[in-house]
Amino acid sequence: MKLHYMGKYNLDPASLPHGAHPPGAVKFREPENSRSLAVIANLGAAVLFLVTFSALYLRGGLAAFSIVGVLLSLAALLPHELLHAVCFREDVYLYTNLRQGMLFVVGPEPMRKGRFLFMSMLPNLVFGFVPFALFLIEPSWSVLGTLGALSIPMGFGDYINVFNAATQMPRGARTYLYEFHSYWYLP
Repeated sequence: MKLHYMGKYNLDPASLPHGAHPPGAVKFREPENSRSLAVIANLGAAVLFLVTFSALYLRGGLAAFSIVGVLLSLAALLPHELLHAVCFREDVYLYTNLRQGMLFVVGPEPMRKGRFLFMSMLPNLVFGFVPFALFLIEPSWSVLGTLGALSIPMGFGDYINVFNAATQMPRGARTYLYEFHSYWYLP
């Protein structure tokens, strides 16, 4: 994997790195542009935020809310994207779009469904679900609880990708990114 930092995304999908479409490629049914994705992801994240913070409060009370956990969740934004990036074998490009509340990586290489699902979920497991589960087991670990409660909703865009791949890709298919969209094909 070779990581390229590309800076601020200019909202032009044609500027994103991509390869050629293989024969028979099918575009995922997904949001048409980054603005639509941002609206859906931010609304979904808000709902998940209510769920995780309700669980945080119910399990640990007010003492479960940790400023250190909040700071760690913000510090995890870049490592979150780097965990996505390490799942690529070839070139991967890191973009920022803070105005729409997004950091993201793009890699034009094709991936098998399982690897794509793993790549999409890895940072959410590391920074979200595992710390939150540890807090649920031991409520005194409020830093982990707050980190997980914030990190789980922050991954909502990834959950959209997981849902699309899991429900739209047939067995044996590969997926790749082209401009702003995901496609699948059978090799």
